[in-house]
Amino acid sequence: MNAIEVKNVSKQFKNFRLNNISFTVECGTIAGFIGQNGAGKTTTMKLLLNLLKKIDGEILLFGKDHVMHEVESKARIGVVFDELHVPDSFTPRELDVLYGNVYPTWDRLYFHDLLEKLNVPKYDKIKTMSKGAKMKLALSLALAHRPKLLLLDEPTSGLDPIARDDVLNMLQSFMEHEDHAILFSSHITTDLEKIADTITFIHEGEILFSENKDDLLYGYGIWKGSHEEAKIIPNHAIISKRDYMFGIEYLVLRELVNPIIELQKPTLEEMMLFFVKGRKG
Repeated sequence: MNAIEVKNVSKQFKNFRLNNISFTVECGTIAGFIGQNGAGKTTTMKLLLNLLKKIDGEILLFGKDHVMHEVESKARIGVVFDELHVPDSFTPRELDVLYGNVYPTWDRLYFHDLLEKLNVPKYDKIKTMSKGAKMKLALSLALAHRPKLLLLDEPTSGLDPIARDDVLNMLQSFMEHEDHAILFSSHITTDLEKIADTITFIHEGEILFSENKDDLLYGYGIWKGSHEEAKIIPNHAIISKRDYMFGIEYLVLRELVNPIIELQKPTLEEMMLFFVKGRKG
């Protein structure tokens, strides 16, 4: 079953258009969502939550229309945006009471356990917390009503490497349940390389690819050399090319290149650069 189905969805703003995007997130998977600032990631998440209204297309959450079944769907979703949208004069203990009155499935013991694991101070006002502490509190709030789907917009932003690792471990623990799913937007592509199953890349409001992560990282390769040496790479294998100080580099499909030719395994960041800054011809 799919936790999320986005089918040919569009949204028009004055100076930006989300253009006919489609992708799915299966239950039991973590979907990485990558792209530059302003590419459409947060807009897409707000459309999923019906905080923005689409002009075309269809959005299904757990197989049901996200508007017709909005209350039911939102009860099964935990959300973390890049800012914590709660009164900044509250403490985590006060938020515990507030959320307990909102969510029938709120798990107070689990919430306090999450605060302990992430070293979030229970009695400090939110306005006195660091950005990292606020982000860890936001994740705890998102998890403590026992959702089936997490929508995460830069959840590791502002965290040091140790705290980031703690958060990623928590997300992997969340995924021990086969009916759970995560849509994880991040600029820290190394985090996605660690835990994501699929990668969806959005650029200027359009989906450039949405594929299995391993197929991306192992199905593509990077070749570097001089312009003269580049003749060994067949044109039909080249996805994108970039000039660098000592010659040229290609992003290629491995299966179309002679296996004796040495290729480097690309990172997600390198693939983004090739798709955005590279050229076809």
